[in-house]
Amino acid sequence: MESIEQQLTELRTTLRHHEYLYHVMDAPEIPDAEYDRLMRELRELETKHPELITPDSPTQRVGAAPLAAFSQIRHEVPMLSLDNVFDEESFLAFNKRVQDRLKKQRESHLVL
Repeated sequence: MESIEQQLTELRTTLRHHEYLYHVMDAPEIPDAEYDRLMRELRELETKHPELITPDSPTQRVGAAPLAAFSQIRHEVPMLSLDNVFDEESFLAFNKRVQDRLKKQRESHLVL
């Protein structure tokens, strides 16, 4: 049986490979849904084992590989707009979270 570290390494390598094919070569080998499934699997493992998260993990960045000139930061509040939604129930829950936050922002602007 593979160790958690091996699973994480394989998932990260696989995801990076498919990111390169998709974004650089414009030649994807797998459907978006399969990529999203692999990313969810990686997120779940990293959530269960946060001590094994690496700065170069696909879960820790958006877009191209990070430049060495930038330092690593951790967002205090999750960037909810980056959540994936695959069914109506998830979409409605995401929409409610966004609307609740927007309502709080509007209320804070109305206080005199």
